[in-house]
Amino acid sequence: MKIRPLTQENADKANALLKQAFPDSPYEARLVHNLRQNGRRIYEWVCIHKNKYIAYIAFSTAYDGDSPCGFHLAPVAVHPHQQNQGVGSELIRFALRQKELQDTTIFVLGDPGYYRRFGFELVDQPICPFDEHNSHFMAMGKKITGRFTVGYEPEFFNS
Repeated sequence: MKIRPLTQENADKANALLKQAFPDSPYEARLVHNLRQNGRRIYEWVCIHKNKYIAYIAFSTAYDGDSPCGFHLAPVAVHPHQQNQGVGSELIRFALRQKELQDTTIFVLGDPGYYRRFGFELVDQPICPFDEHNSHFMAMGKKITGRFTVGYEPEFFNS
């Protein structure tokens, strides 16, 4: 199993994986496609096993108003035949060690029971526009102070 940065030439393989991992939701594949198409800064890695893309992770810019304040982890996907085998966890741990994500705040909206194992903690600030009570909104890394609603790239609202 190898983890590599996603290249533009292999973006279609990652999109196919997203469709397989989320068969009932076109949102994730469309989101990532739109982020790339619109030239947003996005860090992407894939896990490859026997020349097949089995897992994918992306990070896009988080904002405090117009100023970047960290990154959002979204989406993370694992091929259905590889789920519950630790592949997603390994990919998340790998990505969080990369220099592009160091010395900043990483946000994630997801299951606290799952994401706590990577060092994420529930936060009451900033406010997540997708989680009214921040009951599933977590952060790790550099602490954020002040009250604001964290911003996402427009594609999160339009995909």
